[in-house]
Amino acid sequence: MSDEQSVIDSLNKLEAFLLSVENGGLGLVGVEGVGMATNNADGRHFVAVFDHNHKLLHARWITDEIFVTGKEMVRHGVKGKH
Repeated sequence: MSDEQSVIDSLNKLEAFLLSVENGGLGLVGVEGVGMATNNADGRHFVAVFDHNHKLLHARWITDEIFVTGKEMVRHGVKGKH
């Protein structure tokens, strides 16, 4: 997660990331859940993708604002658009 260009800084980017995870666009195998967390070392927030053993498969940094405003989107998933 050291690539600063991959910081999710808008709800649109968070939605796109979540849809990519749901649709298999990241090539991750065994995805069982997504959550938000805080790095203990520096206090930065991230969104994480986990497998059934709660092993981290992929993560992206998120801004403080997205940590607050994107919780429901992560918790309940992205609603399909018609």
